[in-house]
This record gives sequence, C-alpha cells and structure tokens, in this order.
Amino acid sequence: MIKNEAKKTINIGVVGLGNIAQQHISNILERKVAGACVSAVCSRDQNALSLHYKQTHNINHYTHYQDLVNAKEVDAVIIATPTMSHFEIAKYALEQNVHVMLEKPIGLSSYEGEVLLSCQSSKTVFALMLNQRTDPVFAKMKDIVDSGLLGNIQRTHWTMTNWFRPEIYYQVSDWRATWKGEGGGLLVNQAIHNLDVFQWICGLPNKIKAFCEFGKYHNIEVEDEVTAFLRYPNGATGLFIGSTGEAPGINRFDIIGDKASLMFNSGRLSLCTNSVSTAEFSQQTDDMFGMPDTDKENIEIEEAVNQHAVIMSNFVAAIDKNEELIAPAADGLASLDIANAMLLSTWQNTEVSLPLDRSEYQQNLDLKIASSSLRTKSLRKANVDMSASYR
Repeated sequence: MIKNEAKKTINIGVVGLGNIAQQHISNILERKVAGACVSAVCSRDQNALSLHYKQTHNINHYTHYQDLVNAKEVDAVIIATPTMSHFEIAKYALEQNVHVMLEKPIGLSSYEGEVLLSCQSSKTVFALMLNQRTDPVFAKMKDIVDSGLLGNIQRTHWTMTNWFRPEIYYQVSDWRATWKGEGGGLLVNQAIHNLDVFQWICGLPNKIKAFCEFGKYHNIEVEDEVTAFLRYPNGATGLFIGSTGEAPGINRFDIIGDKASLMFNSGRLSLCTNSVSTAEFSQQTDDMFGMPDTDKENIEIEEAVNQHAVIMSNFVAAIDKNEELIAPAADGLASLDIANAMLLSTWQNTEVSLPLDRSEYQQNLDLKIASSSLRTKSLRKANVDMSASYR
C-alpha cells in the first residue's frame, strides 16, 4: 500500500468516559498518538470530568452520540461504551462516514459484527482495539511461526487463568457479565484478546468442543471458566483454558511443531529446535528410546510498548496516510466466532464446526438475552488501577 505524507490533525470524539476511555484520552492529550487531538467527548451526563476537559483542553461535551457525530467537528470516534451499545453507535457513525475505532468486542456476537461491517463504506477506516497484537512477545511469536521454523504445527495449548476478577468488578457495573449487556463474560471480555492472538498466530480451528462454567466463581449469569478442545484443518489439536476465578493464575502458551517448539510462560519466551524433524527422526532412528537432539534458546525481549497508543497511532495514520491497519474491524470476527462457538458447544453439548453458523448462534444468544436483565449497581466505591487490569 502506498503511504502519503500527513495532511492534517485528525479530530477525534470519544464516546464514553469510563476507565478505558479516559486512558485513550490521556494518551492523545499527552501526545502519545501523533497527529490526533480530542475535540469532543460524549457521556450521558455532564460531570466534573467532562467539565475538566472543557476548562483545561477546550473539549466540547455532548450527552448523545448522535449530536457529537452530527456536529461535524470530528473526523473519527473512539467508542468506549458498554458492549451492548457498540453496534448502535458504530453503525450510526459509519453511516455518516465518520471513521471508527471500536473497543473490543466488535459486537455482542459475530453475527452482529458481520452486519456492522456491511455499514462501512470505502471512505471510512474501521478499526478494533486489539491491542495485544502489538505486544513485542506475541509479535515475535507470530514472526517465528510465519517463518516456518516450527514446521507443521502439531499441537497448541494456552492456559490463561490469570484474568482474576473479584466480585466488586461486577457489582459496580449494571451491564458487565450479563447476556443483555455484554453477550457473555470471560470469553467476550477478558479472553477475547487471547483468542485473537491465538488465531492470529496459529490460525483458525475448524472444530471446537467446549465446557463453559456459568457463575462458578462469581454471582453472574455468564461464563467465568472455560475448557475447550480444538481441531485444526491440518489435523493438529489444541486446548484453551480460561478463568476469572483463579489466583494467582497461569499464563502459558505453547505451540508444538514438527521441527521446533515455542513456549511462552508469564512473559518469558523460549524456542526449542530439533536437530532433525520429529517425523524424520522417528522413521530413521534405531534407538528404541531415542529422541532428536534439541537446542534451547531463551528469547529476550526488553522492548515495552504502550499498546493502546500504538493501535491508536496506527488508526490515525490509516486515516491520514493510508497506512495499513494492524487490527481492522473485520479481524474481530475470528476471535468472536471462536468465543461464540465455545458457548454454543456448551449450550448444545456438542462439537461445533467452523466457519460458525452465525445465525444459529444469534438465535441461541437472543434466547439468553430475552431472559436476562441488567443488574442494580452497588454503591460500593471501587479502587481502580487500570494498569493492574492488563495481563
């Protein structure tokens, strides 16, 4: 793709003023996102925070997203609202040819995401905040797998159980961890990042059999634990385990190939390379208990990045300089398909094939939504340290 020189400052409106929205605003105000400024914010009520932005940075406040978009003072919007409103707000912005950066997930379901993508015109940039694609460790893992160094992938395994969330995380929200407000729990909130990176590096499975536990550790109606078995088109197998109920939890991601194995464990990356491929050694050796010689390398990655700022900078550059997106919104369908397939497999107690029948899943989700309601928020005051939320 040919890149052009920068033309102007991109005016951004932020819809929502919750924790993640404030982080995006701070990144832009602190000039960690080149070529962008915040020109407007939107929340249901004007509050001390919005008044602060007006007084300190001359940022206008709106109480309805349509008014913000219609005012024509923004080139793009960041949508950082509860999941249940993603579809409605993004659809309106896209129909007005306003560029959209949408917080994950792309919708309550991949069916909803597919409909939303149909609203995008050739004039608009539509991106998703899949920030973990910029993690230097995961980027290195993808480079290694894509290089063919591992040979044919035989098995994948990610145990991601350090997404622990205490009860207050749910109590102070009326929408979180409800079918009506979020369309799920662990899989569509926390682990959607892992599922995205999983398929981004290893590819999409074609069959999934999952066992989800609903409200096992928390007073919620949606899943807070999952164990899922995967099969890939080349015959490889996989396992994904996630939980928000374990402490301290585990974060280990293994990719086993015929020629080498790649292992990620709590931020540390190692590569074991066979002297000859496993299949070749197995056929040629006369040693009954033999094993190919291996060379182990610990891969040191010292680089640290502001993941959200990198994705936002790329979004701005895509608008202004036609730069290729790191995380186009369409890429959000794959991880959501996997999450939806895991839930459908549990509900139906059967193996689910991919590509997912998105209409079938939506029908099942609609039944859950029909019997779901938002909770009454607790009056307890939660201590919020957003840096502690990232794993």
